[in-house]
Amino acid sequence: MASNNSLSGGGISVRRVNYRVILVQVLVSAFICINLFLITTFLMKDFFYTTMRYILFAVTLFSDCLFLLITNVLLILSYFGFTIQTWLCLIIYIVLSVYTFVTPVTLTAMTLERFVAICIPLRHAELCSTRSAVYLILLIHGLSSVPCIVLLSIFFASATYSLYSQDGVCSAEKFILYSWQGHLRFAISQFYFLIMCIIIVFSYAEIMKVAKAASGESKKSTWKGLRTVILHAFQLLLCLIQLWCPFIEDAVLQIDLMLYIDVRYFNYITFILAPRCLSPLIYGLRDEMFFNALKYYALCGLYKKQAAG
Repeated sequence: MASNNSLSGGGISVRRVNYRVILVQVLVSAFICINLFLITTFLMKDFFYTTMRYILFAVTLFSDCLFLLITNVLLILSYFGFTIQTWLCLIIYIVLSVYTFVTPVTLTAMTLERFVAICIPLRHAELCSTRSAVYLILLIHGLSSVPCIVLLSIFFASATYSLYSQDGVCSAEKFILYSWQGHLRFAISQFYFLIMCIIIVFSYAEIMKVAKAASGESKKSTWKGLRTVILHAFQLLLCLIQLWCPFIEDAVLQIDLMLYIDVRYFNYITFILAPRCLSPLIYGLRDEMFFNALKYYALCGLYKKQAAG
């Protein structure tokens, strides 16, 4: 009886994991398809790729697509027990590490853009030009690369040459050779979290002042910008909580393996997938100009005769 119960429990566990993997595939596929359609819409209209806020929006879409695609591949490889050599895992880790920070840093930059548009409107055209957007994208990727550079510099100094040819399941923990490296990673993440929170709160406070003083159509536009900042703040909070997930999961792993699997699945759905579906909501649906473009190009695909007329 005990043996049968154990087998039965194992079967339930396998079916549950299968269901979870399938659900993740559906969600990831849906988000990537939506994001690709949004990127296509962005590229089809000159105004979008010459306006900073839409350029930054496209950066988040590209970052999210790449991040979701790679994490999903790693999920499938891990589920089926495939192993890869450390040097290949290292390349994947570099990309993931950089783009883990690209989205929250870009969201912070988008909040600053709204701050300039509402609080310093006379300088908006100068500060938020297309050339400035290019420099800002380079700065975003540079800032997002710093944690990866710091942690990998320590890894390269500590790792033996034979480690690069070893096979294993690819994960970020593979490059944490000492416990203090994990503490350093946590400290860097918290530092970024603190700076981004300060910028968000500052922008919110300044826009709130302008919103209270504005009147008529200006007041309506300002409050809309304030709501956008609030949504960015919520999206940013989810992205930044993602930086805490490895440490929460490590603590839970010491307690119970099945609880660790449940927590890791919850974290992936809530703090990795969910924040990346908010970008289409914030700009794809709330922004009137972008929403009209989405409808136009969707109708072009479905009703060619109507579009031609």
